[in-house]
This record gives sequence, structure tokens and C-alpha cells, in this order.
Amino acid sequence: MAHIYTIHAQNPQPRIVEQIKAHLESGAVILYPTDTVYAIGCDLRVKSAVQKVRQIKQIADDKPLTFLCSSLRNIAQYAVVNDAAYRLMKHCIPGPYTFILPATKLVPKLVMNPKRKTTGIRVPNHPICQALLTALGTPIISTSAPNLKKIMPLSSRIEFFEQYHPWVDGIIDDGSEPGEDVSTIVDLTDDQPLVIREGLGWDHLNNWL
Repeated sequence: MAHIYTIHAQNPQPRIVEQIKAHLESGAVILYPTDTVYAIGCDLRVKSAVQKVRQIKQIADDKPLTFLCSSLRNIAQYAVVNDAAYRLMKHCIPGPYTFILPATKLVPKLVMNPKRKTTGIRVPNHPICQALLTALGTPIISTSAPNLKKIMPLSSRIEFFEQYHPWVDGIIDDGSEPGEDVSTIVDLTDDQPLVIREGLGWDHLNNWL
């Protein structure tokens, strides 16, 4: 059964953040809130945990995984950011956007698209995500957590958590209920941005396209 971490939504307690950090470093897969939907994630560096995330979501190895970075500067370590991409992202980060970018050598092969050598990266506008990224010092895998039993609507987050108890090692509970508002996805691998999915923040992004 998963360990439940009860944490303050706006001011995450450092002691609990450190506990979650240690769990992630040991190879844990966690369910956690973001500025869009709840996500399943792990330490980008732990291969066994990344494989477990793929198993939970039934994502094939040739499908890339998205991960969280703490800032635009942090993104530049894991992706090639051209001038056009930089100009767009600086107006949208942090926020509910996933950017598809060419991956650098720091991105594990198990995470990136094996043919295109691209990866999806987000900089979340969420206190808990940012606290974990700062404590961990490395990106965190972030793939959306679906409603496994397709109960529509879910009566509570507790009901949602119960679905994942057998599958994940930890669950972060900040009191927020699971939502359905996904991120906007933009492919920035070429000079001209290509919108893959319109989600949260689309109106703001559209002003800069």
C-alpha cells in the first residue's frame, strides 16, 4: 500500500518535502498534484522507477514521457532551446504548458522519443512541485493520472487515491480534488511552434503565437 504524505498546498512543510525526496531517490513512484491534473512520477534518474511508471500507464517504450523542470534555465540543461522557443517559453513559464523539445544527453533514453530524440518538459506553477524539484535537484517524471475505474464523476480525492494504492509507492495529499484540465502541448522542435493540444492556458499562449 502507498504511503500517504499529507502536506500544505501553499506552504509545503520542509520536513515532509525531505521525506518525499528521500522516497523518490530510493526509487519510489508517487501520485502527486500539479497545476493541471494529478500526475504519476518519479526521479528522472532512477531507471527502475521510470519503467514502473510506464507499466502503470501502459506506455510503450517508444512513447516519450514528460518531466518537470524547475525553471527555463533548468530546461536548457535537458533540451535544446532555440531563440524562437526561448522567446515563447519565457512568457508562459511557469504554467500549464508542455513543450516538446530536442533532448540533450542528460535525458535518459527510456524517457525520450527514440526516433525523434525529443522530450516533453513542463515548468509547473505549483508550490509542492517546485519544492520537490528544488529539494531533489533533478527533474521529476510527470504523466497524467487517469481515473482508473472510469467513475464519473469521482466523489472525492480519497476515492481517487484508493484506485492508486496498489500501484504507487507514495501519494501526496494537499487537500485538492482531482481535476480534468490538462496542459496545453506545443511542439517547439522547429522554428514555427505547432500546437498539439489546447488545454489550460491556451488563451494566454495564443497571444504570443
